[in-house]
Parts: sequence; C-alpha cells; structure tokens
Amino acid sequence: MQSARKRLARVRRHRRVRKRIRGAADVPRLAVYRSNRHIYAQLVDDGTGRTLAAASSVEAEARSAEGNKTAVAKTVGQLIAQRAKQAGVDRAVFDRGGRLYHGRVRSLAEGARQEGLQL
Repeated sequence: MQSARKRLARVRRHRRVRKRIRGAADVPRLAVYRSNRHIYAQLVDDGTGRTLAAASSVEAEARSAEGNKTAVAKTVGQLIAQRAKQAGVDRAVFDRGGRLYHGRVRSLAEGARQEGLQL
C-alpha cells in the first residue's frame, strides 16, 4: 500500500504541473492515470470540461497486446492517438499526473507519438 506521504507528494507534483498545463478544444490535455495494474488516458478540453477521447488497458484491444505492462501502455498510447485523429485532434499537451516520465507513462507517450499525435 502506498504511504500517505508518498501519495501526497504525487498530488502536490500534479497540482504544480496543472498550474501551467491547460487543455483547449484545438489542443486538449492528454491526462494519464496509472494504477498498479492498469493505465488510463483521456483527451480533455478543460475549457468545457469534456473528455474528447479515452483509452485504457482495461479494454479488449489493449488486453490482447502481448508483453508486460509497459508494452500494454504503449498500445494504449497508440489507441488514444487513433481516437484523437477520429475526433479531429492532431496535437495535445501531456499531463503525466504527477508521475515521473519513465516506464509506463513514457511508453504511453511514445506510443501516441508513434501514431502521429504531437505531444
């Protein structure tokens, strides 16, 4: 179980990042949430508070991916980029959710870039 001090530090980092990052209709925010087992990504327009597209490792398309959790995160990144294109979005700002940019978070971002989403 995560200690309260560690969780608080992550929340503080997230708030610090969110002061500077705003998602708009033309350039939404790619918000990433990582749990111990799964990873979730959403494209959010902060102006209206709407989610434009979403993808997660819970979905059947991502579960069929071979490999470890990092490989699944890359697949989720590819899925969110494909859905962003369908929604008419080609650029986004990356919100890592207070997590370090490595491992699964980095893999998701690289998968999205690989499919043509500019972060």
